[in-house]
Amino acid sequence: MQRILVLGGSWFLGRAVVDGALARGWHVTTFNRGLSGGDLPGVHTVHGDRTSPADLRRLAETARWDAVIDTSSGDLAPREVLAGARALVSSTKRYVYVSTVNAYRGWPSEPLTEDSEVLDGPPDADADYGVLPPGWEGPDWYYGRQKAGAERAVREVFGADGAVVLRPGVILGPGEYVGRLPWWLRRAERGGTVLAPGDPAKSIQPVDVRDVAAFALDQAVAGNGGDYNVVAPVGRETMGGFLDACLRVTGRRGRLAWVPDELLVEHGVGQWTELPLWRTHAGVWNIASDRARAAGLVCRPLAETVEATWAWLRAGGAPVPHPRWEEHGIAPEKEERILTAARAASALDGPAR
Repeated sequence: MQRILVLGGSWFLGRAVVDGALARGWHVTTFNRGLSGGDLPGVHTVHGDRTSPADLRRLAETARWDAVIDTSSGDLAPREVLAGARALVSSTKRYVYVSTVNAYRGWPSEPLTEDSEVLDGPPDADADYGVLPPGWEGPDWYYGRQKAGAERAVREVFGADGAVVLRPGVILGPGEYVGRLPWWLRRAERGGTVLAPGDPAKSIQPVDVRDVAAFALDQAVAGNGGDYNVVAPVGRETMGGFLDACLRVTGRRGRLAWVPDELLVEHGVGQWTELPLWRTHAGVWNIASDRARAAGLVCRPLAETVEATWAWLRAGGAPVPHPRWEEHGIAPEKEERILTAARAASALDGPAR
């Protein structure tokens, strides 16, 4: 029986990792503060703070594990990830770190592969490293530099063979706390004419949370380290197919009206937030995942993710409260203003559908 430690483990990706491990018959320990999501049956839970050296020492003395899967380092500085890795290296030889495609220097402006350049970020950097100066107009690399530094922290401690870095893009599915897919589902449920952004044929690459979890578990017991882009294949899914799936599962109360990128930009629509998943940058949905797919990554069709998320919402599912939820979605009044302007300019992409 495999024994794994999940840092986090009580909500969204961490919860999916725990559920997947239990389904495989593995022994699971989770380490978290006990503030979000609740403890899970069948799991040995240790409560503590990852920024507390005493809590980390206590955790390391609890047991030995075949691997650690880190799903909860989002707001930690690299040096805090480094301290945690050093505390745990005596209790395990393998560390799977969930990072992000933001760690690449070229994201979202250019196509990426798993060999693309990663941003600078020292393994011992504090939370101030990479903070942008006032008036900065270039790329916002702060978060990416922090994650790149955390990746290096894990490698410094566990080495090339013991460190696995997963770089997902957008993760969707039941339990989502960011609010991207839930917003589109609720908008589709409301019906009427739905402002659909850009080109319906544009490729998008969200990945299901359960598929990220399964790949993380696979890598926890693999015999090698490495870096992997955990995204759906380029060109398989489209924005049109995604929004049609949202309409279908919610009863087709609405119809899509496709508005060109240029008009959305002209009206100041917030990319990535007001119309979730919409972004005009050339590389945002052009991320190769050849190495991950060769290592066994399987991404289910996006329509299945939409169906499962709608079923979760209808069953009363609620995400762990998170400030990013409120960032997503366009106000109905602004949506109608843009649709009216698009009609006046004959800018709708064909009939509403």
